[in-house]
This record gives sequence, structure tokens and C-alpha cells, in this order.
Amino acid sequence: MSKTILITGAAGFIGMSLARQLLDAGHTIIGLDNMNDYYDTNLKHARLKVLEKEGGNNFTFYKADFADREALLAITRKHTPGLIVHLGAQAGVRYGLLNQDAYLQSNLIGHFNILMAAKELHEQKHLTQLLYASSSSVYGHISKEGSCAEDADTSKPVSLYAATKVADEALSHAWQTQFGISCTGLRFFTVYGPWGRPDMTPLMFTEKIMNGDKIPLFNSGDLWRDFTYIDDIVKGITGLIARGPQPTPEVFNLGNQNPVQMTDFVQTLASVLGKEAFIDNQPWPPTEVYRTSANTEKLKAAIGWAPATPLAEGLKNMATWYQTYKTGTPA
Repeated sequence: MSKTILITGAAGFIGMSLARQLLDAGHTIIGLDNMNDYYDTNLKHARLKVLEKEGGNNFTFYKADFADREALLAITRKHTPGLIVHLGAQAGVRYGLLNQDAYLQSNLIGHFNILMAAKELHEQKHLTQLLYASSSSVYGHISKEGSCAEDADTSKPVSLYAATKVADEALSHAWQTQFGISCTGLRFFTVYGPWGRPDMTPLMFTEKIMNGDKIPLFNSGDLWRDFTYIDDIVKGITGLIARGPQPTPEVFNLGNQNPVQMTDFVQTLASVLGKEAFIDNQPWPPTEVYRTSANTEKLKAAIGWAPATPLAEGLKNMATWYQTYKTGTPA
């Protein structure tokens, strides 16, 4: 059965990828994005072009900021979506050292506005489910001890970004408890793939390797990340959408369950690109955790989900997209 679905952050990496899949399944997508310049807006516009071409009349886009409640409510009142997937946020860990207000406006006020819009839609019998982006960063340094399950302590975030995501989970939990709106949090673990974010390690390092620039590695590369391919992430989200609303608030890890040391990651990426990687060892900043490692047994039990894309395969797909995008012929 087709739905009208609001996706915030629709011009973003995960938002665009999810929207393509849902459009292909016959749903009507209302996309919202403020198109800020945290990273190259040309990439965001290119993503939107793909959605507009593939979605046709089933895709409607609004350049708007969900931190502006009236602007958000005008959209939700017009389209009355039955489902919201809230992926928009001020992303990035290190950017929180430079611009704290951006995180508070987008990730706290903005998230609260989404909850208010969801409440109104739910009271009018339109909305059945809210899914929202959280992050593996909520686990802080406890991830050094092994894989993290959803019931692990998240009370000690080590970055402003992580703290806002912990707060979003708490607000959403309270919202479902008080108002009965099905709220499901998605703890993403280092997502990569075609159309990815240029500020994140996979594409940032790709650019540097291709240009012959040095790659900054913290702690001599002795950090571990659970890189998760975008198609696996999208399958997890669509599986939770298909599962439908739930009687209690939930959060789920979406990760690869196979963390990779950064030195090995760089070697694999360089091999895929057919280039040599030059390393610039840098001090370990306080905002960076040692290890991210997802325990995804809960998601597997809920929808039968498991990651399916090996790192080398995913990086090859990403590199192919990168090269075509740079030459002006993205697929």
C-alpha cells in the first residue's frame, strides 16, 4: 500500500538514497531540506535532480528549515504524511568545536519541531509512525570495550553532536510514552557509498588519495570504525517502515558488525583506487572515540536484517560513482 512520506534531509546522503528506494516502491515522497552549505551544495542539488527525474509527480521538494516550526507545519498540514523519516540534522563531530549554535538549532529545536508536527498529524489520524536518525556516537568511549548493544549506557557522550542525539532519543521516548506516537531511533554506524558526504572519511580520503594529498590519521591509524554500506542502511530503514508502528519506543543499531582499523581501511581504499596513500599522523582529538562496533542482533530479530556488502565491494561502488560524478556523468 502506497504512503505519503515526509523525508527531512532529502537532499542529504541517506535521505536521497532512501527516497529513491521508496519512490521506486510507489510511495509519494515529500522532501524537505534547508540546503545549507555545511558541505558542497552542488552535490545536494545533484541529488535532488536525480530524485526529481526518477520521482516525477510523486516527488515534491521544499527548501525549508525544520527549525522553523511554522514553515514545517505549513508543509505537514498541506500534505498530511502518514509517515515521517527524520534524517535532517547538523551532522559531524568535529564541526561542533566551531559552531555550537547550529547543533542546538537543528538537532534540538528542529527535532522538537518534528515531534510537534508528528503529534498534530497523529491526533488527526494521519500519522502512524516516526523514524528518526540517531548515531553510533551516542555510545561514547564505551565502544572501546567491544560491540555496543542498544541497552548500553549512553549517558556520557564525548561530543556536542552525540549529546544532541542522546537528547533526541530521550525526547522521542517521552513523546511516545505521553502521546502514543510510534517513535523509532536509527543509530547509524559510519555510512558510506555512492552519493556520500564529502566531509566523511570514505569520500574525503578518496579525494585526497586521487589528488596525491596526505591523509590525516589519528592515533597512528589505531582507531576502528564500523563502516556500513548505504544499500544495507536503506534496507534496514525500509524494513522498519514495513514492520509498522510499535507500542513502545525503540532504537536500533544499523551497522556492519565488522569494524575495520583505519590503517587497513586506507590500504583497502587505495587498492580499490589503484593509487598510493600518503599518511599524515595527527594527535587523537578528544571528540573521536577509539572504536565503533555495532551489535545488530536486535534489528535482525525484528525484521531479519543483516548487512550484506563487504567493504571492498562497497568502496569499489563508491569509487566508480565518484569518478563518474567528477566527470559530470553521475549514475
